[in-house]
Amino acid sequence: MPELPEVEVSRLGITPHLLGESVMRVVVRNASLRWPVPADIQELTGLTVTGIRRRAKYLLLETDWGTAILHLGMSGNLRVLPHGTPAGKHDHVDIEFANGKLLRLNDPRRFGCLLWTREPAEKHPLLAKLGPEPLTDDFDGDHLFTRSRGRKTAVKQFIMDNHTVVGVGNIYANESLFAAGIHPQREAGSISRARYLKLAEEIKTVLSRAIGQGGTTLKDFTGSDGKPGYFVQELQVYGRAEQPCVQCGSLLREIRMNGRSTVFCGRCQR
Repeated sequence: MPELPEVEVSRLGITPHLLGESVMRVVVRNASLRWPVPADIQELTGLTVTGIRRRAKYLLLETDWGTAILHLGMSGNLRVLPHGTPAGKHDHVDIEFANGKLLRLNDPRRFGCLLWTREPAEKHPLLAKLGPEPLTDDFDGDHLFTRSRGRKTAVKQFIMDNHTVVGVGNIYANESLFAAGIHPQREAGSISRARYLKLAEEIKTVLSRAIGQGGTTLKDFTGSDGKPGYFVQELQVYGRAEQPCVQCGSLLREIRMNGRSTVFCGRCQR
């Protein structure tokens, strides 16, 4: 599924085309997404997009009247296209703009969402209790250390919890723990402050590199310009089970944690 870097790449891709533009029409072909597209999404019509932000894996299209909240779910993507571009089977929503362009939400599995709120977006139930953004000064090793005290949950699940920090999905949790030399099954509360300082820096580095490479393309994600991301070529552990560790040469192991693939080096990660 699209993770934080892919969503950020989408934000960067659509912003030059839509920021400051007014909405002419909202076309909803299929409202049956993860949550039904509300009828009041039509309040976007006639409004100007004053900001395009990302919070966790949500994209926020801000106006002076309210905010549209977008999530790409498991397989969604956004494309900026000319008016009149024929819609395909899974093209569920178009937001048409006065500049002749439209923002199209394609979502084969329909696990994404498009919602509307007149309140400040941070007060919306989906966003109100989220943890800090990983690429800001609000997130660091001290934050991880403090929140982890007394926690027996595995560190991989701890950093993937959006109440701890947002946007560290499965791929990037695997990669960050490997870079920090921490075994994914270690109890979160047993890890020292020094190791959390290292882990926080590696999370920032891995996510920043992925954004710079245009996201990680597996089978579902393409950027808003239709071009794939290339960070997949730099993955150190994810998807490399039974291949040699890039650091020590021993074979990488794969286990399942909460139903998710977890790949690690038993020698380098302790």
